Amino acid sequence: MAELKKEIKLFDAIMLVAGSMIGSGIFIVSADVARQVGSSGWLLAAWLLAGVLTLIGAVCYTELAGMFPTTGGQYVFLQKSYGNLVGFLYGWAFFAVIQTGTIAAVAVAFSKYFGVLLPDVISDKIVFFSLGNTSIQLTSQRLVAILSIVLLTFINTKGVKLGKIVQNFFSSTKIIALILIIIFGLWLGFNPEVFHLNFSNLFEAKQIAKGSETGIMEILSPFGILIALGVCQVGTLFSSDAWNNITMIGGEVKNPEKTMTRGLIFGTLLVTVLYLLINLVYLCILPLQGVEAGATIMERGIQFASEDRVAAAAASLIGGNTFTIIIAVLIMISTFGCNNGLIIMGARTSYKMAEEGMFFQKFKKINKALVPSVALWGQCFWASMLCISGQYGNLLDYIMGVVILFYILTIFGIFVLRRTMPDAPRPIKVPLYPLLPILYIVLASVILFILMSEKPQYTYPGIFIVLLGVPLFYWFRRGK
Repeated sequence: MAELKKEIKLFDAIMLVAGSMIGSGIFIVSADVARQVGSSGWLLAAWLLAGVLTLIGAVCYTELAGMFPTTGGQYVFLQKSYGNLVGFLYGWAFFAVIQTGTIAAVAVAFSKYFGVLLPDVISDKIVFFSLGNTSIQLTSQRLVAILSIVLLTFINTKGVKLGKIVQNFFSSTKIIALILIIIFGLWLGFNPEVFHLNFSNLFEAKQIAKGSETGIMEILSPFGILIALGVCQVGTLFSSDAWNNITMIGGEVKNPEKTMTRGLIFGTLLVTVLYLLINLVYLCILPLQGVEAGATIMERGIQFASEDRVAAAAASLIGGNTFTIIIAVLIMISTFGCNNGLIIMGARTSYKMAEEGMFFQKFKKINKALVPSVALWGQCFWASMLCISGQYGNLLDYIMGVVILFYILTIFGIFVLRRTMPDAPRPIKVPLYPLLPILYIVLASVILFILMSEKPQYTYPGIFIVLLGVPLFYWFRRGK
């Protein structure tokens, strides 16, 4: 039987981790975070919390990646820790919405910014067909999103070597571009008055009072700040997510025990630093607090940047329309490269499940280029359907709490495996064990509890989507 080809080296691994993490979130999420926490200090703290949590998670995953340096990643870790059912439920949720929903959302973000360059051609208002009054419709914007997914899938069916070349190019380009934005933003866009305004009351958290129609602000209590930090982690953690995807292609990584672990740590650390610096640039250019009905970019501030496009607002102040177009191109590069990494790594989980008889059997087929081509096209088809459905954004909201739950279970699995597989080889062990895993579990559990309390309309439907996998598990295992 053909096997996956080992082509991924350390630089490739870092670019896959960083490139998959950096999508569209960093360019828009800060607006919602600013509305939630209401101060510059807590805005930076929210991104720092997401970065620290991600780094701790990555460090904890190094032990698991070293133990199971094979294709499948988190699916394998959960399967080994808790059995086939839990592993399948993760794999099902991953295929149904976590990965494909993310691919769809990132592809639509790509096409939206493509529309900045061609507004009369690429728009959600140009409708080719629609299904009644539902959100199911094919627009020129969604068509471009689908075509980008198809193109990247086609590229990746030609071999992991070509896929990694594309990934390295786009990841390197957008990282360099982000660094240039940081430099030019601080150099050309720095506004002393805005800087003083944003940093004079660094941790005075304000939020629009509930039920207020006039935008009256109220100062948050310490408990209110905790709740706000937890709620806004939906955005910051989503922007930092996909860091673990490198573990899903372990079977194609050279010297996986070392390469995956270093790729995880260096990639997540790089992105965390870039995210904090980008937000610092925003705070040096735009006032954090703004008015929703503001007539100018400065009046709207970070909180109410048009369509939450904070980066575009900052770019306009730095260099006018020219720089705004440059930012649009950057985001296109960012989202295109992000989706390439998601597509490379996403199909490997469904391939692994099929190989074990836990998913559609055709998904285990490997083509002449030694990649799981059927799994890639299956992923492409479903992500494209989500683009047409218009529900990719809602699905991601539904599933974010479940994503955090699976991370908690996976890292708790370190304790389970040390008890059930004490003699298994562990090339790398979690440093400061058991402190770091416990710290992650506690912090993530607090965030999950806040989401269940404050956003039940999203969290519980997400759990329902996962539980739909239970009858599917037994259907795929019928006759065994």
